[in-house]
Amino acid sequence: MRIVDLESPTVRRDRPVTRPVAPPVSVVMPVLNEQRYLAQAVRHVLEQEYDGEVEVVLAVGPSRDRTAAIANRLAAKDSRITLVENPVGRTPQALNAAIAASQHPYVVRVDAHGLLPPGYLRDVVHLLETTGAANVGGMMRVEGDTDFGRAVAAAMTSPLGIGGSKFHVGGEPGPARTVYLGAFRRDVLVELGGFDEHYRRAQDWELNYRICAAGHTVWFTPDLAVTYRPRRTFRALRRQFYTSGQWRRQIVEAHPDTASFRYLAAPVVTALVALGAMLGLAGLLGGLLGVPWAWLGLLGLLAPVGYAAGVLAATAWIGRGLGRRSRLLLPLVVATMHLSWGTGFLRSIPRSQRRARGG
Repeated sequence: MRIVDLESPTVRRDRPVTRPVAPPVSVVMPVLNEQRYLAQAVRHVLEQEYDGEVEVVLAVGPSRDRTAAIANRLAAKDSRITLVENPVGRTPQALNAAIAASQHPYVVRVDAHGLLPPGYLRDVVHLLETTGAANVGGMMRVEGDTDFGRAVAAAMTSPLGIGGSKFHVGGEPGPARTVYLGAFRRDVLVELGGFDEHYRRAQDWELNYRICAAGHTVWFTPDLAVTYRPRRTFRALRRQFYTSGQWRRQIVEAHPDTASFRYLAAPVVTALVALGAMLGLAGLLGGLLGVPWAWLGLLGLLAPVGYAAGVLAATAWIGRGLGRRSRLLLPLVVATMHLSWGTGFLRSIPRSQRRARGG
């Protein structure tokens, strides 16, 4: 794991010394291809009613759209915004670069497609100081702004779609394995070396695992909810869940004690559906060719047919209240999430990207 110096800023700031009523806060944001939501996300940070000083550090990657121009315009208009480069364009490198360029004792992560609710900074600082936790956070409030996005939102806020993690479906406040985004104590980030840059995805989950393993607390509360804008196409959704499954496999291999039914269900279902479909196809072809007992292979179709029937029945329930088009899309969305995640988990990442033993 690359250990990053997170203590000293890498940029110069000429600011007057102030004595804020509340502790100063650094908001760090990884930014890549976010022209649609970046300005809105930053505005939701800067408009927080917080009595202390707030700085916003944007780690800008090599985007294919107008993200860099928007980030430069925002920084030129508000001295509270600092830009740092993230030439590799990956999230953990962006977060470490932004943290290193920040200066305050509390570090709040925000994504460039996430919208903070009013009072969020006040609430997370209060929780950090009253619970003694190293990281506090709440729920991902998924809100789609298209028929497809609303179907994804319904799936991601149901145990059927993405599992029963507290930050997706809610739960009682208290210690947790992980939270959405997170507000951290800088001294703990320094102690643990920041985000592990090996993990292109799931790096937040992995950091929270190390926080807990080091004897610190990750604190969840359902009262905190940050708006998240989901992917807008099947292609983007498939890629998101495929890569998430790949990197979750790496987490399980590195920390076998984290394996659970929630993480293993999708790859098991994916394997059964694929095997059943292949057996069914073999049985069909064998029957056409007159192979004895080939029809037994058709029994394999029970797996994909049974899975499809289960998804249709479940999505009919969780899709109540959605518009007609979103309800029609919902079974396809859920199946895409399950089978993409499961396929990614089964295939894992390429060997060239895997960490050497002992690395």
